[in-house]
Amino acid sequence: MSLRIKHLYQRAGFGLSPLEWSDKKALTVAQAVDELFREAESTPPLTVVDFEDLAETVMEDRRKAGKLLTQQYTLEWLDRMAAPTESALLERLTLFWHDHFACRSVFGHLAIRQLNTLREHALGPFRELCLAVARDPAMIRYLNNQQNKKDSPNENFAREVLELFTIGPGHYTEQDIKEAARAFTGWSSTYKGEFRFRTGQHDYGTKTFMGQTGRFDGADIIDIILQQPATATFLVRKFWDYYVSAPVDEAMIETLSKQYFDSGYHTGQLLRSMFTADWFYANEYQSQQIKSPVVLVSGLRRSLGITFNNPQAQLRLLRALGQTLFDPPNVAGWPGGRSWIDNATLMLRLNLGAGLLTKRELDLRFRDLPELEILSDPQTRKLDAEVNLQPLLNLIKGDDLAEDFQRLSDYLLATPARIDTKDLAGLIDDTTGEERLRRMLLVIFSSPEFQLS
Repeated sequence: MSLRIKHLYQRAGFGLSPLEWSDKKALTVAQAVDELFREAESTPPLTVVDFEDLAETVMEDRRKAGKLLTQQYTLEWLDRMAAPTESALLERLTLFWHDHFACRSVFGHLAIRQLNTLREHALGPFRELCLAVARDPAMIRYLNNQQNKKDSPNENFAREVLELFTIGPGHYTEQDIKEAARAFTGWSSTYKGEFRFRTGQHDYGTKTFMGQTGRFDGADIIDIILQQPATATFLVRKFWDYYVSAPVDEAMIETLSKQYFDSGYHTGQLLRSMFTADWFYANEYQSQQIKSPVVLVSGLRRSLGITFNNPQAQLRLLRALGQTLFDPPNVAGWPGGRSWIDNATLMLRLNLGAGLLTKRELDLRFRDLPELEILSDPQTRKLDAEVNLQPLLNLIKGDDLAEDFQRLSDYLLATPARIDTKDLAGLIDDTTGEERLRRMLLVIFSSPEFQLS
């Protein structure tokens, strides 16, 4: 059972802390899933800063303040992902929606409002989530719906709703995009972060969308899209990629899509069904997923009880690994999968454990910064973090190297490490206590297997 519990928490959350592993590894899958959903019921939203404090500054200062706020919220969100006391299910699912409804905002108070919107509707009906995102000020501004007016419709938002957020390519026409754009005219916002329906800018005329005709507004457009079974299939494929990973089972996609459609697109029901199914734990689905940078770092924080002396270092680390929250590469989000790893990020990933355990300097190169700027900033090469190894020491006995290494591998790795025990003894045998543990962890964290879940 422990293998299933480890797989569940690695895919539905960010792994387990040593204490959680001791407490939960004997649970049944049904018990663990119940606990995951119960934890998600009572999670408070993140605090939104008072906008008036920003509004009193000049525009340029607002931008700077907004950027600092976004960094502050990123750190707060990372803390939640790494904390065993928070809902791993909700944070991991919110990360999925953050990528699905990819949006970039330079104004932190808008970014955090959107994040709270995603969290509020994450496990409920998709219609409510999609409608809330359509009315979200950060998204409205990112996809130019602020400029979508009856006399000059802007199609950006309508196009992405169809192509990326709901039904996907091949199920609509260019005329459907134009008609949907007309329906969303007048959906605007204030800079303070409130939705505004500007009646004078809305096109109240008749539209023909996906074969239906009426005086549709944006909510009607979303309802019509959700009437198409292809929308359920498009969304289930994304859930499959995120939680199950390749290879795709077309028969299972069809079954899950029908279930999602029949439930009224209730995401919580779909995920509960997936996590409690035997097929979810099949061997071919385990150890197939490359951890995203956020999942990798959050998992390490849980495992090592990490405290960053300078929390900002996490922002540089994630940027060097290729995933900056609230700043996706484009509206399609992060490509994920094998794209998480290239020559630069692979070396950083393999050396990350050493950087944390030995405070060794890391090569935090940013793809989007000139070389000289990187080299001139020594802070880009150090994480300055403290780790708490006592909970991990409690997991092992300390008298048998092979057994201890197996215990740590069982806890930390999704697949057995391909490490020769003779090589292991040569690296570790002359040590005891915390130093022996530290060396074993260095071996595990630098293994390719640690990159997988």
